[in-house]
Amino acid sequence: MIKLNKDVVKDKIYACWLGKNIGGTMGTPYEGKTELNDIQGFATPQGTVLANDDLDLQLVWLKAIEDIGPYSLSAQALGEYWVSYIPPHWNEYGICKNNMHIGLIAPLAGEYKNAWKHSNGAWIRTEVWACMAPGCPDIAMKYAQMDACVDHGAGEGTYAAMFVAAMEAAAFVITDLRKLIDLGLTKIPADCWMAKTIRLLLECKDNGVDWKETRQKLVEFTKELGWFQAPANVAFAILGLLWGEGDFKKSMILAINCGDDTDCTGATLGSLYGILNGTAGIPEDWKAHIGDNIVSVAIDRGSCYGLPTTCTALTDRVYNMIPVVAKANNANIRLVDGEDEVPEADVAKFYDTAVSKDLIGIPGNSYDTDFIWAKARVIMPDGPDIAPGKAVKVQIEVSNKHNPQPKHINLKWHLPEGWKVNGAAQTYLLSTATRYTPNSVVIECEIEAGEKVDITNRVILEITTSGRPTAGLVPITFIG
Repeated sequence: MIKLNKDVVKDKIYACWLGKNIGGTMGTPYEGKTELNDIQGFATPQGTVLANDDLDLQLVWLKAIEDIGPYSLSAQALGEYWVSYIPPHWNEYGICKNNMHIGLIAPLAGEYKNAWKHSNGAWIRTEVWACMAPGCPDIAMKYAQMDACVDHGAGEGTYAAMFVAAMEAAAFVITDLRKLIDLGLTKIPADCWMAKTIRLLLECKDNGVDWKETRQKLVEFTKELGWFQAPANVAFAILGLLWGEGDFKKSMILAINCGDDTDCTGATLGSLYGILNGTAGIPEDWKAHIGDNIVSVAIDRGSCYGLPTTCTALTDRVYNMIPVVAKANNANIRLVDGEDEVPEADVAKFYDTAVSKDLIGIPGNSYDTDFIWAKARVIMPDGPDIAPGKAVKVQIEVSNKHNPQPKHINLKWHLPEGWKVNGAAQTYLLSTATRYTPNSVVIECEIEAGEKVDITNRVILEITTSGRPTAGLVPITFIG
């Protein structure tokens, strides 16, 4: 078991939020500029903290996990919190909210007609998951994927969040930056834009290419994706750390000078540096310049009341969730009063890919529903669009959760008037899991629309089994 000193962990969490605020405030005045910058430090007066959605959204996720706990947290739940408490409509934020307003559930809500699913909105808000799961990269990555898919589906934005969250959580234990980067790369597809861009960055570093030429190579390599996208901007943050050679100020200025989404690159660099080095690694004059306050821009504090307003308060509340998150996920970690104990065998497990493969395997055009004794994943291979008389393919994978006993499940469809289901049986056998047989069944069918199609069309599949009081209600939404 990994044992981490309580005070050191708490100091690293505080340094994470302090670094986040420093980078966000320093980078915000230059956000969106695609040319190289030439900054030397803050453009804001001392004591001024600029509002930043990178930090804001994580306050809502803190409320969500405090309200419903890590056991019940899901992409669907985070989506509901998003709709309730996060007003902005820009880019992927607006697209996912519009998709949820018309009835789509994440990841489908983040995938459907989303030209911004490769953008920066998710990897910039991973620290809350990493700091609740210090030394547990797979746990942090799991929650980061759950979060990211709400507005990025199965896009590069979600891979970026998995990559960054794994690095940040592992940084409580691993202090070698190259090892952290290598770890992050094991958690995402080797052929995705995110992985290829980071490998190009490392190649430039190893070959002695200077930071400006490296930055230009990254821009040219990712030109096809366009401006404000995750692969290049994550690479800019990592560039600052690699070429900054352990100096916080140099690292921060380099990342922001790369341009593009500068508040995000600066803020994430500050967070990761804070976790690696604690408050002792952040210069005193920059600490004094920024102060302790959190200023909000992207959340409805009037409705989502009681959120922390300082980095100190945020640190306390995140720290208090660590034992809860660890217990819920059977984490192999414990906070102690004494010295750190980090067995090499436990660190070696950080590089296991079983969890990441499962997360990568979640289709973008899908979502999950849970009804205690079983769960269902709905996959819409061709998306949710429908028209009068059109038939749309739907796959529903139902998995046995409680009790290894086989079950006959019965299907009852609740359809709009004139609609019908083609290809589905009325009863299926949900078998026991063995070495050779999975404990799931796949229902493949087509839903055919009648003459009347609205903007939002809801179908409900009711799944029951003998001896179970709870009926599974699986919503399937079609967009006219």
